[in-house]
Amino acid sequence: MRRTILFCCVSLLGCASSFAQSAPAGSNPVPTSAPAPAVQTTDTAVTQKKVSPAKEADIRRLLTLTGATTTIERAMQNMEKSLKPVMANSLPAGDYRETLINLFFEKFHSKMDVQKMIDLAVPLYDKYYTTDDIKGLIQFYETPLGRKTVKALPSLMGELTEASQRMGQDFARQSMLEVMAEHPELEKAMEDAQRQN
Repeated sequence: MRRTILFCCVSLLGCASSFAQSAPAGSNPVPTSAPAPAVQTTDTAVTQKKVSPAKEADIRRLLTLTGATTTIERAMQNMEKSLKPVMANSLPAGDYRETLINLFFEKFHSKMDVQKMIDLAVPLYDKYYTTDDIKGLIQFYETPLGRKTVKALPSLMGELTEASQRMGQDFARQSMLEVMAEHPELEKAMEDAQRQN
């Protein structure tokens, strides 16, 4: 049981870190008054230098222009949708399972909210972008092309992800068929193993 719980937690952390990395953007205005927090990792606490209030305000403006809040919310919804069946299949069958999973996600969402992700992004943007970079990006995202980019990118990336998954599945099927054709002894060994189970 501990192994199952650990698996679910590791899956969640992996998904959470994925959407944290892929969600640099917010459609709802982000308050500029909240201070940028120290960034903490599971291995060690890393304290970022204090971001200047003017640069922090620009970073938060950039995050608003690029749709960070919407992106993070969508990523969290997608993570939950894909992770719920994995968790359900990992836990022993029983009437308790759906309630446990729903309560788990309720607790998880109360801890990992969108504002915390935005706050986490501020010192990282400060680390990788200069003040002039941030201002340049703001200028770009205020142009018609910048607004079009923000609008089109989620659909573009979604379609690209689906297409690459289909391509990967097709290549995987082709690769397995070719390996079996080139090594009939492996195909026989697999069939024997299936008969024994």
